[in-house]
Amino acid sequence: MIEEQKKGHLLAVLAFLMWGLAPIYFKQLTHVDAIEILIHRVIWSVLFIFIIVLARQQWPKIKAILVNPKLLAMLTLTALLLGFNWGLFIWSVQNDYMLDASLGYYINPLLNVLLGMLFLSEKLRAGQKFAVMLAIFGVLLQLISFGSFPIIAFSLAGSFAIYGLLRKTLAVESLPGLLVEALILTPIALVYWWWAEPSATSNLMNNDWYTNILLVSAGVVTTLPLLCFTGAAKRIPYSTLGFFQYIGPSLMFMLAVLFYGEPFDAERAVTFAFIWSALVMFSLDSYRDRRKRLVN
Repeated sequence: MIEEQKKGHLLAVLAFLMWGLAPIYFKQLTHVDAIEILIHRVIWSVLFIFIIVLARQQWPKIKAILVNPKLLAMLTLTALLLGFNWGLFIWSVQNDYMLDASLGYYINPLLNVLLGMLFLSEKLRAGQKFAVMLAIFGVLLQLISFGSFPIIAFSLAGSFAIYGLLRKTLAVESLPGLLVEALILTPIALVYWWWAEPSATSNLMNNDWYTNILLVSAGVVTTLPLLCFTGAAKRIPYSTLGFFQYIGPSLMFMLAVLFYGEPFDAERAVTFAFIWSALVMFSLDSYRDRRKRLVN
C-alpha cells in the first residue's frame, strides 16, 4: 500500500511537471501556425492512444462507446471543448500569453469547486467559499481598476472546467474516452488541413527533420502526462492529487517571467495575488478536512 502511494506521488509529480514544461516544447514551434500544431496534436494523439488501448486490451470499451448515440453526442461536445482548450493553450504560448495560461490553470481548481456546487449539488465548506470569493474579488478588482478582463485565462480555465464536469458525469474511462474524442476531432482536423491555404510547414516532406520530430511528438506530449495523471489518481486520494496540480501553472509562471521575459505588471500582480491567496485558503481547507476524516 505504501509502495503504491509512493508510485502515485511520483506519477503525479511527473504528470504536472510535463504539463508545466509543455510551453518549452510549443515555443520550439513558433514558426508553425497554432492551428496546424493542433491538427498534428489531434492526429498523432489518435495513433499513440490507439496503440496504448490495444496494448491494454481496452478495445471492447471503445466499441461500447461507439454503439451508444447519447454517449457519442456528449463526447462530441467534450471533444470540441478539449480541442478549443488545446488550441488556445498553444496559441497563448506562441504569442507570449503564457502568464495568462498560468493564471487560467491556477483558477481551474477553484472553478471546478464552483461548478461542482452549481451543477452537482456539492456542498462548499466555509474555507472553500472564502477561497472562491477571494478569486472572484481579484478578477473584479482587475476589471474595475484596470478596465480589463483575463479573457484567455478564463477561456482556458472555463473550457477545461466544463470539460471535466461533463466527463465526470459520463460513464467513460479516461483513455477510451480520450481516444474517441480524438477520433471525433480527426475529421475536422483533416478537412481543415485539406482546405486550408498551404503554409511553409504544412508539407512534412519539405520540413527539416527537427520540425517533423516535434510535430509527430505532439501525440506523446498530449498523452503521456495524462497517462501519468490517471495512474496517480488510481493510487492516491483525489484530494491529495489536488495538492500536486499547482506544479504545472507554477512552472509556466516561472518560465514566462524568468525565461521568456513576459511583463509581470501591476495589473497581473494584483490578480495573481488574489488567486494565490485563494489557493492557499483552498489548500489549507482541503488539508484540514482530510485530517479530520483520517482522525474520525
